[in-house]
Amino acid sequence: MSVLVYVEQIEGKFKKSVFEAVSYAKAIADKLGTTLTAISIGNVPESELSALGKYGASSVLNVAAEELKNFVNQAYASVIAEAAAKESADVVVLSNSFSGKGLSPRIAVKLKAGLVDGAVDLPDLEGGKFAVKKSAFSGKAFAVTEITAAKKVIALSPNAFGVKESPVEAVISSFSPAIKPTDLTAIVKEIVRATNKVSLPDAEIVVSAGRGLKGPENWGMIEELADLLGAATACSKPVSYADWRPHAEHVGQTGITISPNLYIAIGISGAIQHLAGVSSSKVIVVINKDPEAPFFKVADYGIVGDAFDVVPKLIEALKAHKA
Repeated sequence: MSVLVYVEQIEGKFKKSVFEAVSYAKAIADKLGTTLTAISIGNVPESELSALGKYGASSVLNVAAEELKNFVNQAYASVIAEAAAKESADVVVLSNSFSGKGLSPRIAVKLKAGLVDGAVDLPDLEGGKFAVKKSAFSGKAFAVTEITAAKKVIALSPNAFGVKESPVEAVISSFSPAIKPTDLTAIVKEIVRATNKVSLPDAEIVVSAGRGLKGPENWGMIEELADLLGAATACSKPVSYADWRPHAEHVGQTGITISPNLYIAIGISGAIQHLAGVSSSKVIVVINKDPEAPFFKVADYGIVGDAFDVVPKLIEALKAHKA
């Protein structure tokens, strides 16, 4: 018996959410008194793979098949399930990222496993049970799900556990799974990524704005504030639908669900659909000139004021602090 963690790579690099998933999987392995194996799919330098040992992965399976160079949901799920069988892994862990949300149910079906997605804490093993706390109702509540199946798949919410070092030497080995042609019926031809920006799903700080900015020409101060904070930028649904900002920045129930340590909402009223995507944020700061804006009811801190007055003052204060 062991624990297997899937480590998602992007252009040969691992992001913070990967190290968080490895840290979480290592903590589960320690609770179960077993070892942790990581599986990486794609072309990843050996130095990157070795770094997984810093967070507790004593073994790393490297799948470098050319046909799996780009992410293919069904094929990746088959590979991870095959690796779980090879390692006799009773628990499979992965990040609840874009790809993780598609992979976790497929892996669970292939392994006939119980699934918890959106996990926010370590499993409770008291009394021989395996119960996992997870976010529910679009982040508005928590649920505790007990997995009774012999095999278990857990998708960890980003920023829920933290990165924790548990250094071991990682032994890297090649893994050549059987790739079925039926798993490759959908092929990704091209992936276009935003460059020179903090990734929104992985960001610890997010600066977001809505229709209160009045138009796309006013987004310069939002980007400047985000740059000063080392933050990602986001927006509300109406803003993305009006093409003021890219759809990749839309956070909310129909957009990206995020859980940063700090979420700053500027000129956003706080409709329930938007709140569903950001309510897991650890600290929420709201800037809005309407004191009755719904967002203030869930905010940890609020500023009643015009964004065009408040944000420039915040920028000045941050520049002065950094100086």
